[in-house]
Amino acid sequence: MPPDNAKDWNTERYVRDAGFVPELGRAVLAWLDPKPGERILDLGCGDGALTRELVRSGAAVVGIDASASQIEAARARGLDARLMDAGALTFDAEFDAVFSNAALHWMTDREPVLAGIARALKPGGRLVAEMGGKGNVDRVLQAILAVLAGRGIDGRPATPWLFPDPGDQAAALARAGFRVARMEHFERPTDLDCSMSDWLEIFAPAFAGLLPDGERQSFFAEVSARLERVLFDRGRGVWWVDYVRLRFEAVKS
Repeated sequence: MPPDNAKDWNTERYVRDAGFVPELGRAVLAWLDPKPGERILDLGCGDGALTRELVRSGAAVVGIDASASQIEAARARGLDARLMDAGALTFDAEFDAVFSNAALHWMTDREPVLAGIARALKPGGRLVAEMGGKGNVDRVLQAILAVLAGRGIDGRPATPWLFPDPGDQAAALARAGFRVARMEHFERPTDLDCSMSDWLEIFAPAFAGLLPDGERQSFFAEVSARLERVLFDRGRGVWWVDYVRLRFEAVKS
């Protein structure tokens, strides 16, 4: 979940309009292949939809997230969910595995995050994660930056995401003491259950924060208009987003 917007994260809206995020996370969950009795940390657990699946496997699971509302929702599912900054983990050699879906790309200062994950794992423990990779939501980002530029604003410094290529991420993992066991970088165009404006309000509020409150809705509408030609399937009446994912398993050396 996005740390910079944790206090404003609307969990109810996220569940309604972004339910595809945990649903599509089942593939990386299969990579984790949790075993009964394993102790697993779910990093960026959100409302606990996938954390619950980990618990059902028989693992002992702790979920963390920077959003108080998401943690509240996860606890309502009966999960051990804790409000915590992923860049300041407090665990020491406690976990057999760390799992993360669609969260690491919000953590642009990744070095302390990866160091904390390594510290939290037992020797030989594994990190299994999926995040945005190089090229992720590129059309959306270019449209956002173009609209802001038209208003005299350089939006690049406000970009809240880190989308590394495989080589860059493998090097960062190595610096943190990991050996990459496998990694995939792939396109995953994804249909939305909401409008593009809704998607922008959920996932790109950092850019709207550069504008006065009264201009935010017109900003989302203008970005949507730019993207309609390339990301709206008129035949099906569905918006889609140009997701590119980076999925990996890394073992603590």
